[in-house]
Amino acid sequence: MKMYREISNHTVFVEGRPVRYQVVDTPGDRQGTSREAIVLVHGLSASSYWWTRNIAPLAQHYRLYLIDLPGFGSMRQHRQHFHLRQTASWLIQWMEKVELTKAHFIGHSMGGFICAELAARRPEVVGKLVLVAPAFMPPARQVRHYLLPLCLGITHTSPAFWPILTYDAMRTGPLTLLNAARQLMAQGDHEHISALSMPTLLVWGQHDTLVPAELGQLLIKEIPQAQLIVLARAGHVCMFEQAPLFNKHVLNFLHSGQADEAMF
Repeated sequence: MKMYREISNHTVFVEGRPVRYQVVDTPGDRQGTSREAIVLVHGLSASSYWWTRNIAPLAQHYRLYLIDLPGFGSMRQHRQHFHLRQTASWLIQWMEKVELTKAHFIGHSMGGFICAELAARRPEVVGKLVLVAPAFMPPARQVRHYLLPLCLGITHTSPAFWPILTYDAMRTGPLTLLNAARQLMAQGDHEHISALSMPTLLVWGQHDTLVPAELGQLLIKEIPQAQLIVLARAGHVCMFEQAPLFNKHVLNFLHSGQADEAMF
């Protein structure tokens, strides 16, 4: 039996344009019992569907907000409005519209990059931060250099994930994907990560060919309160590929803030 009701759909207007998002809550939430919130932010060419295997375990303890970024998923009609360096501000405006004063953030890949920037700019609205293979890319590399790692990364995903990957890639379209990837590659200034003041959990898949797990070893030295978990038998989409372990360690971190640097 599900511990949460069906995901409810909502729309608010940010910068004069409709923004669709979803909320997962429990009967207690509906009756006015407030729980801490988690905002789930997807990555490049993705959508909220990528969190499919994480929703139920997280929703047993937290109120979840799932949002698609401009140009992706349910927001694909706003392709022309995706500007990477403005997305953190866009998310803050969305929080104000939905009257969400503070939340934990979980961001994957490009979404991790965006969540880190939001947390550095506005630490008072972020409780704890979970960065899943955050896409802090070396600026010297070009988009074409990631084509082979991207293809190799698909071989480390579960076949059950391929329909989601294909569907979201089709919804995004090649032009939006290329535009977003180029913007991500152009970000050479990552100095804001050392300004992260909240407890931060870094999660990587051992076989991540797109954003190698070695980057986690570098980030943990730069983020003051960072912890690192590397999941064996997982690639770039580790929250789907090793969902039970991912959910366990994220919940342990959010509950207590304690997680050992290790490989599982």
